Amino acid sequence: QVQLVESGGGLVQPGGSLRLSCAASGRVFDIYDMGWYRQAPLRTQRELVASITRAGITNIADSVKGRFTISRDSTSNSLTVDLQMNSLKTEDTAVYYCKTFHYGGAVDWGQGAQVTVSS
Repeated sequence: QVQLVESGGGLVQPGGSLRLSCAASGRVFDIYDMGWYRQAPLRTQRELVASITRAGITNIADSVKGRFTISRDSTSNSLTVDLQMNSLKTEDTAVYYCKTFHYGGAVDWGQGAQVTVSS
């Protein structure tokens, strides 16, 4: 069992910045990838924003490339993945979810963090 705690969402004006953080604890030893997904208003699917493997390999969506960066930190029993979001646009408004991938196929989702970009 993995516990995911997300923090850092909020309201920001276009062009502003926010930083999201996802802290994973518990069964983290078999997590090989962590990422951030988002679900925009009126959309039914969540889309990948950015992910990072345990080896540090990143995958960034084209829509946020050059504006968002993902980083991670780890200890023996915890993992933290941060999403730095700069030059935010109104179309970045969404609920952002942290997701972990385990060897064997299991996944975990965080509770979601609202990001609203509006003037």
